[in-house]
Amino acid sequence: MSEMIVNQAIGEALAEEMRRDPTVIMFGEGVATKRKDLVAEFGSERVRNTPMAEGIIAGTAAGAAATGLRPIVDLLFAPFLCLAMDEIINSAGKLRYISGGQFSFPLVAIAMTGGGWTVGAQHNHNNEAWFVHSPGLKVVMPSNAADFKGLLKSAIRDDNPVIFFIDMPLMYQAGEVPAGEHIVPLGKAATLREGKDVTIISYAKVVHTCMQAANTLAQIGISAEVIDLRSLKPLDEKALIDSARKTGRVLIVHEASRMCGVGAEVAAIIAEQAFDALKAPVLRLTGPDAPAPSSYVLEQAFMPQADAVVAAVKKLMG
Repeated sequence: MSEMIVNQAIGEALAEEMRRDPTVIMFGEGVATKRKDLVAEFGSERVRNTPMAEGIIAGTAAGAAATGLRPIVDLLFAPFLCLAMDEIINSAGKLRYISGGQFSFPLVAIAMTGGGWTVGAQHNHNNEAWFVHSPGLKVVMPSNAADFKGLLKSAIRDDNPVIFFIDMPLMYQAGEVPAGEHIVPLGKAATLREGKDVTIISYAKVVHTCMQAANTLAQIGISAEVIDLRSLKPLDEKALIDSARKTGRVLIVHEASRMCGVGAEVAAIIAEQAFDALKAPVLRLTGPDAPAPSSYVLEQAFMPQADAVVAAVKKLMG
């Protein structure tokens, strides 16, 4: 094990996969400037900057993937994905199906999102549910350095397009990363804390908020189980249902807005498949239906905080 920040873990995953597979290439907005070590090792043909033209970047990636390459593209901020929706959803996401499996589209699109860096609404929008709803795509959103590395390696090796979201404040958060080959499979949630009274489900940086809340709840005699989804699509339904049946109470927490968010799908799955085990209604604690503010103080009010998680669990406990 070694300690590193998330940005270093991402860099390790990229370098290891590029060494392992010569078809892996990377391009996008500022990638050669930010990852000079990759340019030095692999050359400008495999790591290159592009113009700020998200649709062209994503369309080039889809075409490159169809010809047998494994492109990784950095589109910087999640709201900029709006400029590449046709290329990601109508091309990369659908053409494998439309072609009857004659082509595959093994590409990874990286985008940053989440409050904490005060970048304002046009650079911060938790729009992950859009892509979860889109057929043909896979979506991941890790919470720690080890999972960033392991999930990125899995995403690069996958034969389908994967949207890889980075919660911005996690970029410089340190964590332990296993030495050697470290792979985290897509579609597998992680139980970060065992509990018997309530299940708290989250992903990305809000997982750490939920862990903080679980520690506070333990002090008042409430045992909370905390699950990190890690992979939003495919979703680890078994882990969610097993935990819901174990505790009988479920709280889902995420920064994205409530309406049609990932939490709505998780709540529906649990209601459909574990209703008989529930002791209380499934609750959701989310961000508001509003653009993200640029003020740091307002950003903190915008995001779910540990005290709100504690209050929601107390409500569940009656």
